[in-house]
Amino acid sequence: MQNNFILGIESSCDETAAAVLSDSTELSNIIADQHLIHRYFGGVVPELASRAHQQKIVLVVEEALCVANITKNDLSAIAFTRGPGLMGALLVGVSFAKALALGLSIPLIEVNHMQGHVLAHFIQRKNEQKDCPAFPFLCLVVSGGHTQIVKVDDYLKMEIIGQTRDDAAGEAFDKTAKMLGIPYPGGPLIDKFSKTGDPFRFKFPTSHMEGLDFSFSGLKTSILYFLRDEELKNKNFISDNLADICASVQQTIVSTLIQKMRIAIKQTGIKEIALAGGVSANSALRKAFTDLAENEGYKSYIPPFSYCTDNAAMIAIAGYRKFLIKDFAGQDVTPLARMGF
Repeated sequence: MQNNFILGIESSCDETAAAVLSDSTELSNIIADQHLIHRYFGGVVPELASRAHQQKIVLVVEEALCVANITKNDLSAIAFTRGPGLMGALLVGVSFAKALALGLSIPLIEVNHMQGHVLAHFIQRKNEQKDCPAFPFLCLVVSGGHTQIVKVDDYLKMEIIGQTRDDAAGEAFDKTAKMLGIPYPGGPLIDKFSKTGDPFRFKFPTSHMEGLDFSFSGLKTSILYFLRDEELKNKNFISDNLADICASVQQTIVSTLIQKMRIAIKQTGIKEIALAGGVSANSALRKAFTDLAENEGYKSYIPPFSYCTDNAAMIAIAGYRKFLIKDFAGQDVTPLARMGF
């Protein structure tokens, strides 16, 4: 049987990414980040992000095809992130995908960015065979813009059963980093500094949302006031206690996520659990998630680091599943800054 070559394109935020899959096997996964562009501003500037996508997208796609050792004429379809994300950034990826698909006369496939994170668990690598979650499973999706618990019944049948009411966990990490004077992107650096800190040195309040929903806005406010009050006593408080502050904040966020996941498992009776999204690269969350599964007798799945943050392989695998059922988009498709499952 002839393989299907799917080109995935991801441009929802500040990574310009392209990947090629042969059916579900990764042949290439190229990512060009914009961290140096946005570091000066302490966060992503939408206009600068869209300009950077325009500058990089052709080069990234060319590299993805080269690494995969195929040409554009070998492609079976082009999958792209339609949303959610920054409108200007999405527009670059959507427009490029539409033009290339039209020029090659091949199918165009729209992908929900968040579904891509979930389906990253089904990407295979050459000469490797890894276990994949069995349906149904629960997926904790944690990123800079989203925090969700998703019940996954099939590749393209998913239901959000819990989500943040305000800020995402990833945003709480990034905003805390900014308060601490840690450069963008701050989340990975908080993880790094936490390794030498005491996670129980400082206590921060956690929200008690009903059901499976989350809230992190109150945590950010409490951290702000905590730092303000402590710096009035000691102007060097942050530098003197950086590792302990980072570890304590991280412990608060991770424990909140794990507690909600534990409740979701009990409510649904589903014992296959998966982790996804950019914050799934956090070492404390990965350990706590694994410990939860081992202690309670569940089976857990955590993607490789290359599939945690925004990438195009996850868009390509979602596109592949849609390709199999001929779920194609038309040339009139437009990006969506907000996009439900």
